[in-house]
Amino acid sequence: MNRYPLWKYLLIALTVAVAAVYSLPNLFGETPAVQVSTNRQAIVINDQTQSKVSSALQSAGIQTDGMFIVDNSLKVRFKDTETQLKARDVIENTLGEGYITALNLLADSPEWMAKIKANPMFLGLDLRGGVHFTMQVDMKAAMQKTFERYAGDIRRELRREKIRTGTVHQAENGLTVPLQDAADVQKALPQLQKMFPEATLVADGNNIVLTLSEEAINKVRSDAVKQNINTLHNRVNELGVAEPVIQQSGLDRIVVQLPGVQDTAKAKDIIGRTATLEVRMVEDDPIKLQEALNGNVPTGYELLSSGGDHPETILVNKQVELTGDNINDAQPSFDQMGAPAVSLSLDSAGGSIFGELTSANVGKRMAMVLIDQGKSEVVTAPVIRAAITGGRVEISGSMTTAEANDTSLLLRAGSLAAPMQIVEERTIGPSLGKENIEKGFHSTLWGFAAVAAFMVVYYRLMGFFSTIALSTNILFLVGILSAMQATLTLPGIAALALTLGMAIDSNVLINERIREELRGGIPPQQAINLGFQHAWATIVDSNLTSLIAGIALLVFGSGPVRGFAVVHCIGILTSMYSSVVVFRALVNLWYGRRRKLRNISIGAVWKPKAEMAEGKE
Repeated sequence: MNRYPLWKYLLIALTVAVAAVYSLPNLFGETPAVQVSTNRQAIVINDQTQSKVSSALQSAGIQTDGMFIVDNSLKVRFKDTETQLKARDVIENTLGEGYITALNLLADSPEWMAKIKANPMFLGLDLRGGVHFTMQVDMKAAMQKTFERYAGDIRRELRREKIRTGTVHQAENGLTVPLQDAADVQKALPQLQKMFPEATLVADGNNIVLTLSEEAINKVRSDAVKQNINTLHNRVNELGVAEPVIQQSGLDRIVVQLPGVQDTAKAKDIIGRTATLEVRMVEDDPIKLQEALNGNVPTGYELLSSGGDHPETILVNKQVELTGDNINDAQPSFDQMGAPAVSLSLDSAGGSIFGELTSANVGKRMAMVLIDQGKSEVVTAPVIRAAITGGRVEISGSMTTAEANDTSLLLRAGSLAAPMQIVEERTIGPSLGKENIEKGFHSTLWGFAAVAAFMVVYYRLMGFFSTIALSTNILFLVGILSAMQATLTLPGIAALALTLGMAIDSNVLINERIREELRGGIPPQQAINLGFQHAWATIVDSNLTSLIAGIALLVFGSGPVRGFAVVHCIGILTSMYSSVVVFRALVNLWYGRRRKLRNISIGAVWKPKAEMAEGKE
């Protein structure tokens, strides 16, 4: 009746052992490290890379706490952050171009645990420290960029159809395309309607008017936020940050959390920058240039300055011929003179557009305009000597090696659909995160101790078994979260503490049902069996309702609420296993072999007053 077969005991023991192994890495803490990776397919992180780094660190007199290669990334441990910073500079100078060297924190657990994917949970910003940004997306600029792209596509299509057009004018939610006569309008209108099915195009005299519906405008804005989130993910990956949080907040804001980031200035520089590349044509007419310098800038043009040792002011057409959206790859390189440069690889559409542009403008100047944090600067403005086909382009100017690296990183990560501004910035130091961990740990520990003391005092040996089952519940929960590589935050610790109270509630129900059976005169062995059977339905009902609430938080919540919900839902499932299966196994192991069991150590079994009076009579 109250006996488990051997295989069931072994299965329970195995689950506890596995949970213990996957929970252990959380006890070893973290150690400062330098992570070396690459985003070039031609470069492989291998034993030669490790040997090269090891030799360089030895020559610099820097000791390591070990290094290893995993997932095409070399990770080098150090004893403190001061040594870590020195080592990063040595490694960067040793490896040179093509490698990404980032500061990181690695789990200090044994190597054999890492091989079986037994890693600690990631800690959130509030526990590990790091930086938090809230960024505002410029929706007006997003619409402007969309219409600029539409205008460029319209000009190229009309050029292919050999239809002459004037300057395309942008309105609040549309474009006006002037043509020579009504015949050109009738010829161009069907072609443009095929190109822009999401827009409404109508003829207005010798003009074609393109307008976007409110639904299309909302889609442009939504897509702008999504593209910016994707671009930020790419940039953060370049920084080597583990488990970043990048998510939309409201209609036009993005929250970026980078736990464990030590080089906050570098992170802010890369995240906050809005570098995009635009290819525009230069107006070299000296009369127009002089008029612009005198303050009379022609319509559709703007004056931009070029950097370098010999800066000049250039009159650049506002019409964008090509944008960073067409860039497949960007890598730092050196030009023919040995100066730092950036080599670009364009996609098929970009290569075709660039080939057409250079073919039609041989002998003219073309400007590569880099827009960063709202500031436009001409990187280079070469004269087109011949058509450039094949999709390979090199931009060079007076830039340092570091600037070439940063520019290529930003362009490689993708252009932003719209500029963003940091409207909120918070930095949480490691000491504050450590204090939060200690407080969360102590609250959970003392809560567990109080519950355990109550159970042992009130339910005696059965309370002791309940406490052991509760301990395994914590073990299962932490083990599963660690295996999932979940991110633990302060709300997650609160959910962990709440899970303890909810889990012990199931044991209380079982113990009280056993007491009821004993009060009714049922023999102890049968009382144990009936107690577990009768309590099971109540346990399922109560946990199911809590699980439904947790799933609702998980589906509709965001940020810290979702972190709470994940721990809460997993905790409910593990508590049902530990409070019933593990608890039953302990009770069966202790009492199941006794055929003539006379009593159970479950505290005082109070009988009703009526029964006590009958007993006296």
